[in-house]
Amino acid sequence: MATATHEATLPRGVGRLTRGWVIFILAMVAVCVLGWVAYIREFSEGMTVTGMRNVGTMGGATWGLYITFVVYFVGVSFAGITIAAVIRLFNLERLRPIARMAEVMTVVSLILGAIAIVADLGQPFRGIVNLFRYARPQSPFFGTFTMVIAGYLFASLVYLWISSRRDAALLAKQPSRLHWIHRLVAAGYTDTPAERERQSRATFWMAVSILPMLVVATSTLGFVFGLQGGRPGWYSALQAPAFVVLAGLSGTGLLIVLAAIVRKSLPRDVGLNQYVFGWLGRVMMLLLFVYVYFMVTEVLTATYAGVDRDQQVTREMLWGEYSWIFWSAVILLVLPLASLVFQALRRRWNVSWLVAAGIAVNLGAIGKRYLIAVPSQTHGQLLPYPEGSYSPSWVEFAVVASLVAFGALVIGVFMKVLPIVEIEDEEVSHA
Repeated sequence: MATATHEATLPRGVGRLTRGWVIFILAMVAVCVLGWVAYIREFSEGMTVTGMRNVGTMGGATWGLYITFVVYFVGVSFAGITIAAVIRLFNLERLRPIARMAEVMTVVSLILGAIAIVADLGQPFRGIVNLFRYARPQSPFFGTFTMVIAGYLFASLVYLWISSRRDAALLAKQPSRLHWIHRLVAAGYTDTPAERERQSRATFWMAVSILPMLVVATSTLGFVFGLQGGRPGWYSALQAPAFVVLAGLSGTGLLIVLAAIVRKSLPRDVGLNQYVFGWLGRVMMLLLFVYVYFMVTEVLTATYAGVDRDQQVTREMLWGEYSWIFWSAVILLVLPLASLVFQALRRRWNVSWLVAAGIAVNLGAIGKRYLIAVPSQTHGQLLPYPEGSYSPSWVEFAVVASLVAFGALVIGVFMKVLPIVEIEDEEVSHA
């Protein structure tokens, strides 16, 4: 009975299982089970149960919804670790409440990106073996698997662990059922002045090393598309920088949504105030300006100066089969920009409006990722193949939905094991 009392007093909602949280977890588990059933069918029956077909002869697309979300998840991770690293590097104390959740968002997004690649491979074990047998280090594909999925994910996990040790050590002083987990994460951390200094230096240099790594990793993902000169609509010097900007944009928007949820779910003020949301809103507004400029530049260049095949792909996006996705994405990016400019001019930031803008921006980013991957495979062929088409099957939608649910599940569980917002000394001592 004493243990339960102590568990109820752990700060930041750690160990506190509410009815709403349990319902949320059960719902996410149900979606994950549905996705697993869909993937088992794909694994046993082959990629024919998806909407993907070979380019050209089969009139389809070999990269579809899965690759769209690979790019999306890696992009979300970019903004998360960037914001966390900037906060640590420049010691932005007023923004510290979002540092931990940005780090968690990064790790979860990279894991989801890796799982999406496994789903896209169809036969993942064969693909992993062939990676070692036939990999070419000079290829952007090799960089995607090594730098993005392996190096970037490992560095982000280490960074999250280092920054979480102190909170775990403080929680380990309180008797609870999670005591063993907190001691394991703390790994002997004693919170002495000397150890604080060492941890501060470690997080600083980790941030310094991660920042260039994540720019290279996200750019490399853009090079996978942008360096393919034989694929109209992909070969562009803007692909890599546009990938980086849209990555920061979608990740910042998702971080706003996550911060708003955490603000509502935690029982006391944790520093997620108007200043924090205003800062995130200004970052998102700046990135939106840059990306809209890139988008207009790319469309104008392909329309007026592109070769015939590039113009064909662009026409399909502007007025053809994919126009509803393109113009929906434009609306989902331009309307949030107008909302953010209005709030910036008033110098008053509304959290509800920011959350709506964050959701819209992420939907628009998913649409843009889809338009990067698919139209160039179904239209604008350099060889004399007929135009193709691609429509995701229920299997693909179920797998992608389960990935999103799994990410939400991991973050929800993390919040009950370790604090999603860094704790203060007086909170533990008071408890």
